[in-house]
Amino acid sequence: MLIAARGLTFDVFAGGPADGEPILLLHGFPQHSAEWDLVVPHLHAAGMRTYALDQRGYSPGARPSGAAAYRIDELVADAVAVLDALGLESAHVCGHDWGAAVAWALAGEHPDRVRTLTAVSVPHPHAFAWAVRNDRDQRRRSAYMLLFRRRFLAEAVLLAFGARALRGMLIAARADRYVSRMRERGALTAALNWYRAQSTLRTPPIDVPTALVWSDRDPALGRTGAERTARYVRADYRFVELPGVDHWIPERAPRELADAILTRAGIVPK
Repeated sequence: MLIAARGLTFDVFAGGPADGEPILLLHGFPQHSAEWDLVVPHLHAAGMRTYALDQRGYSPGARPSGAAAYRIDELVADAVAVLDALGLESAHVCGHDWGAAVAWALAGEHPDRVRTLTAVSVPHPHAFAWAVRNDRDQRRRSAYMLLFRRRFLAEAVLLAFGARALRGMLIAARADRYVSRMRERGALTAALNWYRAQSTLRTPPIDVPTALVWSDRDPALGRTGAERTARYVRADYRFVELPGVDHWIPERAPRELADAILTRAGIVPK
């Protein structure tokens, strides 16, 4: 479905029982809502109603120009506006990668709109920032962001030789669906603007039931930030570690992720 919000048009993919517990699914870079394809059948089987959003820069009708349009406060405002347009006073929220960053900020700034939070891969923003400052291993893992913030150069590197570098980041069997979107006019620049926005929004401590699902083979996100996240959640908190899984948790371990979401939401997995 197409959702008009804040002067933009977002693609939202709804599924599951119409009267089910609603969950908003927020993707990361360089993917889009298709990254949830293997997770949602498990959520539907347990009775959840899913709304997978193609976020700002990824929906063709929501690609404003300029990095400032991609600050985290803008991305959070989009999520709130989409919930409003869907007629949802609140929903469970799950985000992966950059989608997790939006989900953390949404839960911190608008706890009344978030029933439960499941963050995937990415720790609380303050835990991550602490790790970058204090953990040499995390600084090494985050070095790629310096390239992504270089306008024109990052686009050239990622799309060169048939987008070989971009494909190399992804699961090979599923890469085409994401690379084709990033090759649309302006799409990759819009997605990279998430890194270039240099947002300064301070995320408050989290007061909604929360789970962090983290995998120990993630090349970008180390253990330090993941384990420190508990300091920034004042509500019931669960840390779910998936051994032997890389960064692409929704596609590598869809059943395990669905079970973590459902357990956090208080729903018995099926």
